[in-house]
Amino acid sequence: MKKNPTLLFVFLMASLCSFSQKKGKQYNIRTVAFYNLENLFDTINDVTKNDEASPIMELKSNRSKVYWDKIDKLASVISKIGLDKAKTSPAIIGVAEVENLSVLEDLIASKHLVQKRYGIIHYDSPDKRGIDVALLYQERYFKPIHHEAINPNVYRNNRKVYTRDQLLVSGYLDNELIHIIVNHWPSKRGGTSSIPLREKAAYENTKIIAQIREKDADAKILTMGDFNDDPIESSFKKVLKTKEKKKNLKEGDLYNPYEEMFKRGLNTGAYRDHISLFDQILISSSLVDTGKKDYSTYKMFRAMIFNKRFMMQANGQYKGYPLRSFSNGGYTGGYSDHFPVYIYLIKEKI
Repeated sequence: MKKNPTLLFVFLMASLCSFSQKKGKQYNIRTVAFYNLENLFDTINDVTKNDEASPIMELKSNRSKVYWDKIDKLASVISKIGLDKAKTSPAIIGVAEVENLSVLEDLIASKHLVQKRYGIIHYDSPDKRGIDVALLYQERYFKPIHHEAINPNVYRNNRKVYTRDQLLVSGYLDNELIHIIVNHWPSKRGGTSSIPLREKAAYENTKIIAQIREKDADAKILTMGDFNDDPIESSFKKVLKTKEKKKNLKEGDLYNPYEEMFKRGLNTGAYRDHISLFDQILISSSLVDTGKKDYSTYKMFRAMIFNKRFMMQANGQYKGYPLRSFSNGGYTGGYSDHFPVYIYLIKEKI
């Protein structure tokens, strides 16, 4: 990682603080986040899945100890995301690379999260290894009214690719209806031949968004996930037609604040000598203030990457990269090979 975002973070936090005090106004601040939990698998062999390929199942000993240490570390991170300004952990957080409902129940029962009373929305996906996406939400802030798992129907050489579902959750954040799509798109395995797989996944997103807007043209939509593509790639720019700048937004567009971050050299992951920003939150124009300063309803105020120093490799060739949980067949004691991303939604208190 060549650029340290610490000074930028301090500046943004200061600006949010001053904004919240401007002219005596007070704001509700809610954090919405996404976190790839890096192979959060249990220690039980599921004969219906290829979970033997998960790193924890490949360990020769101490699987239970590793599992509970990883649960504790991930819960600790989640408890801190957005805490500075929202004064609590995320109201809503999408997660990826979880094996089943059981591991999510263990996660929210951790001492770091149990008092937050998180609810879980999860479906078993058709992924061959059993890797799923899910949504966690603080029940006091978010009330789901509809959810479904939608298969992107991705094919390669006329053969179905058993990838993750796209999870659609609709509900009320306080008293405002929002729609969230949680994604984990097909990997880059196969190089350029894998590009059409993610373009197809992106196309499925456009269909979901279109269906939402048939009922509400001005619907508030967030699509988040590990997209396995950087913000400048075709799945975003050609299929979803994301916009980098607020000033270029038109009604119905999707704003991607992570494109500008990527161009500045920020990242959420890395592999060998290549950094990436696969983890993103895309925001519908209805949730973006384009200069009117109207916060009578929830609007995005800042988009961030949660990349604290304790979550980074401290030294060596990969200094600054995410401090991952597993490497070379062993447990490293880290957190995840991805940094979480998050946004602040704010609304003026009446």
